[in-house]
Amino acid sequence: MKIQLSDSFNYKKLLQFTFPSIIMMIFTSIYGVVDGFFVSNFVGKTPFAAVNFIMPFLMILGTVGFMFGTGGSALIAITMGTGDKDRARRLFSLFIYVSILCGIIIGAVGFLVLRPVAAWLGAEGEMLDNCVIYGRVILAALPALILQYEFQSFFITAEKPKLGLAVTVAAGVTNIILDALLVGVLQFGLTGAAVATAFSQAVGGIVPLIYFARPNTSLLRLTRTKFDGMALVKACVNGSSELMSNISMSVVGMLYNGQLMKYAGEDGVAAYGVLMYVNMIFLAAFIGYSVGVAPVIGYHYGAGNHQELKGLLKKSLVLIGIFSVGMLILAEGLARPLALIFVGYDRELLDLTLRGFLIYSFSFLFAGLAIYGSSFFTALGNGLVSALISFLRTLVFQVAAVLIFPLIWGLDGIWFSIVAAELVAAAVTVLFLIGMRKKYHY
Repeated sequence: MKIQLSDSFNYKKLLQFTFPSIIMMIFTSIYGVVDGFFVSNFVGKTPFAAVNFIMPFLMILGTVGFMFGTGGSALIAITMGTGDKDRARRLFSLFIYVSILCGIIIGAVGFLVLRPVAAWLGAEGEMLDNCVIYGRVILAALPALILQYEFQSFFITAEKPKLGLAVTVAAGVTNIILDALLVGVLQFGLTGAAVATAFSQAVGGIVPLIYFARPNTSLLRLTRTKFDGMALVKACVNGSSELMSNISMSVVGMLYNGQLMKYAGEDGVAAYGVLMYVNMIFLAAFIGYSVGVAPVIGYHYGAGNHQELKGLLKKSLVLIGIFSVGMLILAEGLARPLALIFVGYDRELLDLTLRGFLIYSFSFLFAGLAIYGSSFFTALGNGLVSALISFLRTLVFQVAAVLIFPLIWGLDGIWFSIVAAELVAAAVTVLFLIGMRKKYHY
């Protein structure tokens, strides 16, 4: 039976509706991890460190897709909740067209400044060359990457989460097969890994574009539109939390890399890369759930269904709590096997990675609440509160912790900093949820 945004949701229906989004985000993270596996094991430690070193900068350039995807989806869902489906389609089309243009411009600028940026961040010699080789191939596919991020939200708003999952799986399988062929068999090295990723992004961005450009059975399709500056501003403001979150995470990633180069050299950057791969997979479950439920929240808020809104928040907090405890247990249990997969060829690097893993895992206890809280306020159209939660969580708290903690605990302080930052962010989120409850009647 098809689940609609207008339905009343119990736990079972909520999980059924958000499950494709959760799997979609996890799978997206997993096929990104595959890149790291092949580079680390078939190309070498320095290229592996280079990929993780330059990736935060590349992610910053792709965050426009997150902004238009989450901010635009919330605006479209609220519009559909009021019953104006034609305007919802025009807004959808506007966001897609503007995103493509932004992708072309940002990709071209990124291509030109990649080498000086990598050098400014601290890369040099072979590592700098590797950053440029990998980054320029990825930037060629940046418009598709932006669309891929965007469509992950729009598929859910269009009531086609399973189709979104299918596209993500197709993109992931493309990346895995091409990684195995170009890196493992043909030994094209770092260039092969970058080409594999770029082709997978093309699948994830262009296939949905073709689907929505044709007559389809979803709530959305590409149509003629007109420029609506106010709608663009609202989408940008509303999606600013996700934009800020991803930019902040990338900036913090650069800071972590700088601190690790100082305290542990290239081994520290490589170890952090492994943690980030695992972190992406685990946090993807929280992000997937939050993205999946956001259009439902936006719809019922637009329709004035306050009782349903209250139920959605309560059920979501229970599910996030269960996920959090389960992830901590799973991460602690899988620390050694996962570390062995990536860096088992280097004993010293393995020990360093394992130590970081066992400390870092405790951040999963607290991360889900802030991720969901930010998405919840985005869905309600309150981009300011959403952005503030993301800004504090991903930038302010982490920057302060990663600069101060290593002075006290050395290398362990770097691993502890993320745990402390997530704990404080969770507390701030609770305060916002309590403080805004009367305004939104949840």
